[in-house]
Amino acid sequence: MTVLVEASGLRKVFGNTIVAADGISLAVKKGEVLGFLGPNGAGKSTTMKMITGFLEPDAGTSIICGHDIQNEPKRAKSKIGYLPEGAPAYGEMTPASFLAFIAEIRGFSGDAQKIRIAAAIDKAGLEGVLDQRIETLSKGYKRRVGLAQAILHDPPVLIMDEPTDGLDPNQKHHVRNLIREMAPDKAIIVSTHILEEVEAVCSRAVVINRGRIVADGTAEDLMRRVPYHGAVALRIAPAKAGAAKEVLSSIGDIAKVETVSKSEGAVQLRAIPKDGKAIATEVAARLREKSVPVEELFVERGKLDDVFRQITTTREGA
Repeated sequence: MTVLVEASGLRKVFGNTIVAADGISLAVKKGEVLGFLGPNGAGKSTTMKMITGFLEPDAGTSIICGHDIQNEPKRAKSKIGYLPEGAPAYGEMTPASFLAFIAEIRGFSGDAQKIRIAAAIDKAGLEGVLDQRIETLSKGYKRRVGLAQAILHDPPVLIMDEPTDGLDPNQKHHVRNLIREMAPDKAIIVSTHILEEVEAVCSRAVVINRGRIVADGTAEDLMRRVPYHGAVALRIAPAKAGAAKEVLSSIGDIAKVETVSKSEGAVQLRAIPKDGKAIATEVAARLREKSVPVEELFVERGKLDDVFRQITTTREGA
């Protein structure tokens, strides 16, 4: 696939002491939706501003569809749809007049302008508020006005900082569907702190901490970092817990057997595999073979929340 966004060695220091971005390099191909994650102050927004040319880096380059953002700013920026943090707009304008203004700036006129504006309004779901002043709109609708201006010219690169911030659950669902629909023809970067959003729409995730990339992979890749990802959890009668542990400990692909919880009615055990091996089938077969009854058996999955905390609060993310 064609690389549409290529950032290399982006660095930005504020006040000679605050290193907001420290050599960020990444590439995003056509058809990819990249989730850009990190704690507050990690450097996400600064990096996105440098990629889009909104902020000049102290070092490094950003190439958009083959155009250097510093050397060919107009050509590069014409390929970008950008939804910045806060989605600033002219409060005294209406969504209809604001989008007409954006369309004119983008070089559209006549029927082409009308078609572009209508498509952006439809995709962003703005039909009911077109003639209201933007300053009177809810945070969610202001965000959708910002989204509409970002996609109005149907850019090949779409960069969005917290696109669902302030949206209700139905509006979030709408925006996520829109991202999925647009994804095959674009390179999309989505900065978010909502980890479920990464699983819902992103084909890849990058975690940034203290201005540096500390993880890069699919959501599944990241979840494998959690020790219990792929573990088999069992709920079993207390009288059979000892026999179950004995069976589990005899399986070569199991690294460890833990007692997760105990109650009067049941014991919950966790069998952690070696090297990410798939062990559920063998566990079930061996327990049946030894006539050890199990009330419940399921494979656990890592949680992105746990991965995020592990990467950004331990030495791994230092």
